[in-house]
Amino acid sequence: MTDTRLIHNVGVGALEWLWAHRDGFELEPDVDPEIGFLERFKPIGELAMICKVLFREGVAGSRQAQLARQLIDHAWRETLDGGRMLVRGQLTEPISPIPFEVYLPFKELGYSQPEVERAAALNHRIDSWAAFEATPTRRLGLSAFQRRFGLRPRPPESEVRDTTWLARAPEPWTVEGHIAYDVTHNVFHLTDWGERPDGLPPATADYLATWLPVWIDDWLDLERWDLLGELLVVDACLPRPTLDERAWEGFARAQQPDGAMPALRTMPEGPPDEVFDIVYHPTLVAAYASVLATSRSMSLLAQA
Repeated sequence: MTDTRLIHNVGVGALEWLWAHRDGFELEPDVDPEIGFLERFKPIGELAMICKVLFREGVAGSRQAQLARQLIDHAWRETLDGGRMLVRGQLTEPISPIPFEVYLPFKELGYSQPEVERAAALNHRIDSWAAFEATPTRRLGLSAFQRRFGLRPRPPESEVRDTTWLARAPEPWTVEGHIAYDVTHNVFHLTDWGERPDGLPPATADYLATWLPVWIDDWLDLERWDLLGELLVVDACLPRPTLDERAWEGFARAQQPDGAMPALRTMPEGPPDEVFDIVYHPTLVAAYASVLATSRSMSLLAQA
């Protein structure tokens, strides 16, 4: 099993980088809606979700907890203008679930924007939202988010779960990048982002216990750090995580001295805003993988 300190330090560095580059999570309010006004909201929702996991697991040091709180406050008050930018996004694309998805972790952390909540309740009642075309994994996530918000999932999670690639346990050697990302997010939704490892159906947990180590080895050798980080999160979501030593050591070596995690092989070059757009996600994933694996490692030590 990997040294817990090594796992923990990956998250320490990642949070330092995220705080230092917090202004990179800016929106583009004047962009033409046809080219993706709401796309810039997704990183903010991911940031909020990972900060929520950090607070939930309770294994962060005081510096990490402080940075996470400052990050989430900055994102809410400055980037989202107290939630008003979410309202604007919902008005721009009334049926889009993105404002709702971004808002939920903020709501769970105690922030509030009544107009977004009213829009979510209204959209939940109309057939167009339920018919919104999405992959099975995305639909599973939307149903899970509705449950967490206090709405009746449309459709029920159990109904969507069985339509996903992972639920069917196909030939494991057919996994490629897009499928692998669907697998990781499927696990995130089924376990409520690692809170409930028992949310994985036993057959799915067994399938992952068998094949996840193989996939981790593959993407470690390919130096695809973003996807490897997500697979390390999946490992920490399993009932019996491996906390693979070779994978974590390789992951930690890839991290830069300032805490940034490259997406693929080495750090990209270019203007700072372009570099941010490439590395913010693997760095967020590094923070997520670190806090969840640290928590599981400490639990295993306590049981030893």
